Amino acid sequence: MIGQSVRRSRPKALRYGWAGILLAIVAVALLPHVDPDPYLISVATLAFVYMGLALGLNMVVGYAGLLDLGYAAFFAVGAYGSAILATTYHWPLLATAPAVVLMAVVAALIVGGPTLRLRSDYLAIVTLGFGEITQISANNLQITGGATGIFDIPPLSLFGWQLLQPVDYYYVLLAMVVLYALITWRVRRSKIGRAWLAIREDEDAALAMGINTVRYKIYAYVGGAVFASLIGLVYGAAMTAIAPTSFGYPQSVLCIVAVLIGGMGSIPGMLVGGFLVEAVPEALRNLADFRLLLFGIVMVLVMIFRPQGVWPARSMRWARRLAGLATGSPGDAPGAKPEDLGS
Repeated sequence: MIGQSVRRSRPKALRYGWAGILLAIVAVALLPHVDPDPYLISVATLAFVYMGLALGLNMVVGYAGLLDLGYAAFFAVGAYGSAILATTYHWPLLATAPAVVLMAVVAALIVGGPTLRLRSDYLAIVTLGFGEITQISANNLQITGGATGIFDIPPLSLFGWQLLQPVDYYYVLLAMVVLYALITWRVRRSKIGRAWLAIREDEDAALAMGINTVRYKIYAYVGGAVFASLIGLVYGAAMTAIAPTSFGYPQSVLCIVAVLIGGMGSIPGMLVGGFLVEAVPEALRNLADFRLLLFGIVMVLVMIFRPQGVWPARSMRWARRLAGLATGSPGDAPGAKPEDLGS
């Protein structure tokens, strides 16, 4: 009887969940019409940038359990790659997307290919170095504009529609965040996602079960790189100018903070975390030099009182209990799947 009631209530709860998500998307889409304040639109647009970056990094950190301290480097690859092709070689900005994706994949394979075969903190050290090398290169190469960066990046054009207003990029980045969330939601429930979760929980056990851990870790690293590169492309078009200071170690740290504060492995958590790392410093802007100190204090308090994040993923224990109720057996149930780890 209990199992039957759980099975009947699950589709109903799922419908309510999807309805809530659709209502939230509609509400966010209507925000520029409710309050067209340019400052609000600018802050929301940057929040979408961090949400997209957090969703990409979540595949690496939240799903596969890898520590990437140079994630902003792939953000820079997308922004600089598209800007150079558009300003120097006069490519249409949209046409640079395949090239940018290819650049990100090649960079991820060069960095992650040899490193992901190792354990411990080697990946963190290498990615930290990769991020610093990328910023130093952008700061010194002539083609990247050196310390002044690249200016007069042409606007993005989608099917004849030129994006000239900030609100246009607001909607493009909103659409990208929604698409990223759907992709990561589907991937987590696929064979690849289950392999990532198994590697995160116990890499030795995953290897013993026949999972090619190196291959799946590379999949996660490449996937995160592609997500960040495409966000970088749109970011460069929205800002019309980029500089090396926008892609340094602090940006990588903010991406990590968004994942940790939101809740590792949680898709809604990435949206909350991306929003917080942009909105909290902006809310404290009037405090001048003290705002970063207060921002740090807020983050520490969140980690103390919510160590699993503001919106954590469901735990394996909860998944097992639910499976036990569905089968009518008490306690942990063997039918629980690794895919139930996320939310």
